[in-house]
Amino acid sequence: MTPSTHDARPPYQQAAEAIRSEIKAGKLKPGEQLPSHRELQERFGIANMTARSALRVLREEGLIYTVQGRGSYVADVIGPGGELIEPKRYTPPQTTAGPSEAPASTEPTGTITEALLEVRDQLRTLNAEVQTLKREVAELKAQQHP
Repeated sequence: MTPSTHDARPPYQQAAEAIRSEIKAGKLKPGEQLPSHRELQERFGIANMTARSALRVLREEGLIYTVQGRGSYVADVIGPGGELIEPKRYTPPQTTAGPSEAPASTEPTGTITEALLEVRDQLRTLNAEVQTLKREVAELKAQQHP
């Protein structure tokens, strides 16, 4: 699919929309690795930087995440009906304590947020490793049973 000349949007937006549609339709499932930049270049007939821009748009929307050195993956943002939902983000509870009341927690919420983000990143890295191992197992099986 090459960028449409009838579409006034820039090619990176057209590519991002095509990938977004595949995520919404369930063709690309949460945790699944997206094609490489090179594969996106060939598929959409776009330059490397254009492919990177398309992925940046999807990353900013929270639809995908990237693990350094591993690739980009579909985030868990699809609802039960296939609709795109906003990624859940931690928001600290609002305290209504007056000046004489003690706060509900003595631990700063920034620390909790940082810890949650770190755990999320670790889970994403592990998921990327699982995907890599699955591919390697499939390749080994294919070599054993030609």
